[in-house]
Amino acid sequence: MTFEKGIELYKAGKFEEALTLFNSLISNSETNPEFHLFRGRILSRLGKTQEAIADFDIIIELDPYNTNYISDRAVVLHLLKRDEEALVEFDRAANLDPKNPYRYSSRAYFKDRIGDLKGAIEDYEKAIELDPEDAVSFNNKGLVEEKLGYKERSQKSFKKADDLVGRPQPESKPETPPTPPAEKTEKSPDETKKIPNKITVSYYFRTLGSLFTDPKTRSEFKDFIQGIFKKK
Repeated sequence: MTFEKGIELYKAGKFEEALTLFNSLISNSETNPEFHLFRGRILSRLGKTQEAIADFDIIIELDPYNTNYISDRAVVLHLLKRDEEALVEFDRAANLDPKNPYRYSSRAYFKDRIGDLKGAIEDYEKAIELDPEDAVSFNNKGLVEEKLGYKERSQKSFKKADDLVGRPQPESKPETPPTPPAEKTEKSPDETKKIPNKITVSYYFRTLGSLFTDPKTRSEFKDFIQGIFKKK
């Protein structure tokens, strides 16, 4: 049994088989962070998020300055409603990798989720400062501005996002990504500030978007997160 076979099983959705294989790999090599990373992802796919965090804790002990690991662990902490710890990890990732716009975009997503909308805008603006052609950050900033009632600012952000991806401009409000079913009803100003009770796949990807600069990392992370949300 090999690491490559385990990844193949994981990608094929054969999580129980993959888990057995990674348990075996880890029993023979407990200090390989990649083994724990994929076992953590598999456990998350199986809905065992509490067990998954144990693997992410080990990963951070083995490789404490890997900002991708730190960011992944922060998301799992958020799923476990351990938001204070999650914020510490998002902050640490940004401090270790301050020139990477994704660090601020991912923290902005988290701040949006916990209701710190102005903090989210500040982080999106920092991400845009580092990468002025990041259409996703402009779009997501517009979504947060919209929540705060900053209509003119949100329109500008949406327009900039559309210009960057080359979409034709409509005469009225720019088209935004589909809203999850739970958010389709009309809401009062106070209600719009409330955070959804559940993270959904559509909400997560609408907000976070394709923010990774490395395509391989982006694909693996998307698979990991999408699998978690399918269990919610």
